[in-house]
Amino acid sequence: MTRHMLRAALIACVATSPLAASAAPDAAATAPTALTDAQRFGARESVQQISLSPDGKRAVVLMSAGDRGVAAFVLTVDSAEPLVRVFGSSGEKEQLDYCQWATNDRLVCGLRFTDGKVSDMVGFDRLITVQADGKNLKLLSARTSTDALGVMQNGGRIIDWQGDPSGATLLMTRQVVPEYSTGTHLNETDHGLAVERVDPATLRRSFVEPARADTEEYISDGRGTVRIAGIRPKTSSGYGATHIRYVYRKAGTTKWLPLSTVTGDAQTESGFDPYAVDPALDVVYGFDNLDGRRALFKIALDGSLKRELVYSRPDVDVAGLVRIGRHNRVVGVSFVTDRRQTDFFDPELKKLSLSLSKAMPGTPLVRFIDASADESKLLLWTGSDIDPGKYMVFDKKTRHLDALLLARPPLEEAKLAPVKAITFPAADGTPIPAYLTLPVGGSGKGLPAIVMPHGGPGDRDEWGFDWLVQFLAARGYAVLQPNYRGSTGYGDTWFQQNGFKSWRIAIGDVNDAGRWMVKQGIAAPGGLAIVGWSYGGYAALQSPILDPALFKAIVAIAPVTDLDTWRHEHDHYESFALVDAFVGKGPHIREGSPALNAAQIAAPVLLFHGDMDQNVGIGESRTMASRLRSAHKQVELVEFKGLDHQLDDTTARTKMLDKTDTFLRTSLGIK
Repeated sequence: MTRHMLRAALIACVATSPLAASAAPDAAATAPTALTDAQRFGARESVQQISLSPDGKRAVVLMSAGDRGVAAFVLTVDSAEPLVRVFGSSGEKEQLDYCQWATNDRLVCGLRFTDGKVSDMVGFDRLITVQADGKNLKLLSARTSTDALGVMQNGGRIIDWQGDPSGATLLMTRQVVPEYSTGTHLNETDHGLAVERVDPATLRRSFVEPARADTEEYISDGRGTVRIAGIRPKTSSGYGATHIRYVYRKAGTTKWLPLSTVTGDAQTESGFDPYAVDPALDVVYGFDNLDGRRALFKIALDGSLKRELVYSRPDVDVAGLVRIGRHNRVVGVSFVTDRRQTDFFDPELKKLSLSLSKAMPGTPLVRFIDASADESKLLLWTGSDIDPGKYMVFDKKTRHLDALLLARPPLEEAKLAPVKAITFPAADGTPIPAYLTLPVGGSGKGLPAIVMPHGGPGDRDEWGFDWLVQFLAARGYAVLQPNYRGSTGYGDTWFQQNGFKSWRIAIGDVNDAGRWMVKQGIAAPGGLAIVGWSYGGYAALQSPILDPALFKAIVAIAPVTDLDTWRHEHDHYESFALVDAFVGKGPHIREGSPALNAAQIAAPVLLFHGDMDQNVGIGESRTMASRLRSAHKQVELVEFKGLDHQLDDTTARTKMLDKTDTFLRTSLGIK
């Protein structure tokens, strides 16, 4: 193990120790011993986020601290110098989300807060700036006046890390809130989203773009100039419309010109959606539909609006842009077939990626995370299905690859279960892609087996490490993750109308996954269960509506249980119209709501939910538990105080894994 690997183990001990706020304790004295499977797999990922300084000499790392806190540390990349703790959050009411380098000596960090009671939660965020030694901490977000007529929930977002040629300023958005003033009339332009140029050291700030009430997005060219704006008009009810109109500027001008219109709902869209401006080519990259699949296009910003196809595939959607460095330079695209892959436009990175994959055949997934300003040093992550991953630094000049940090040190010596991409036939003969994980050793037959549908539903599972799947495999369960129809990534036809409106197709595929495990002899007789999170929890609870006898145990984590109730959780948010369109109206609302069909559920049910969940309110699980009890069904609801949708807490996750294992063993009759 290199000195950097040793340091990674030390950092892990700091991050999980109650002494995380003080100096690093001795690694040997704090190293965990005799951890249970639930403790090992329930431990939060040690590295939450990482960023490389512009000169490539240092990195800032967000580490898990205690059960739910996060602490930012600065480390020197090519030496074993002591870590410097910069800043931290408890994870109770505030959470440190990210830290990036504004300059070689100063960081910008984003904090997220939740206030209020369960019934009236309010979320807001703020940006702070702090020196790399942890000193001179300042609020970077604009301050609001006591005369403000509203709450500034949005503390701003950095849209350009080089706000001017000097590199000393940033471009960041600002939510402008109107203020009360006697004897004056407020103008509509006095509120909305603006852009400021801010010096993170002195906090000097000036408006680059004035506040516009309906503008919700700005895109810069990476060199300090705003080129694109996204405008979402309000409906008569005050909600954001289901379309957004994009405008652009020609280089060196201030006049806004029409670019495109994107329409959709909470999880779907059509029309050219701009993502990144390339100032050298004077084009904007964005995504649009091509023959029913998501493809990458570029449009000229010289006034001609010449549009060209950049990248598409006949089998899957293009998943996203690959960008790198301080200017967020576009260098390629990613897509997912049986596993995620990257096609680089940049010849040097393409060659380097191939070389790295060959040099590390045990960790075929390689992802570039960050780069120094001159891109001579690259920060990357590499991992696989049986490797949670590690962070490394590659020096182009010396051609040296240096290990830096382990993503999950408690699992470093664990023997993890390989994940295999398979297909199984749905009832109508459609091949459904899925991932099968079998416990290490044994024949892979006659096992307690679990179907695990993913969340979303606008999402998909991918090949790689999954802490929940690996825990279940370590406990002896076979796990099948189906990318049912309703998943994203396979085009419009596969997505159907979405997993709620087309729930019979989606849930039918999920149930067919279980039947396939039985038919293949993987699942022992009477040994089939279903476990899901978010929409996956919904799918788990809805599965017996189509086949009450198939699954013998149901575990649902933070599930949607009543579609109409979930719709109205968004009543007081601007996104209501998008969610309303996504959920839709019609018979599927009642037929597709597990809480309204609780009497049809025969298997015992175990529910988990955080009481500060803003994605799916805890009332969904409480209603489900109440309806099941009224129908004289077996149900237990475990509530986690102060936690949101992700249950990002080591003790909570450990408890959830322990209870899930015990519940499944009891329900499936496993000795």
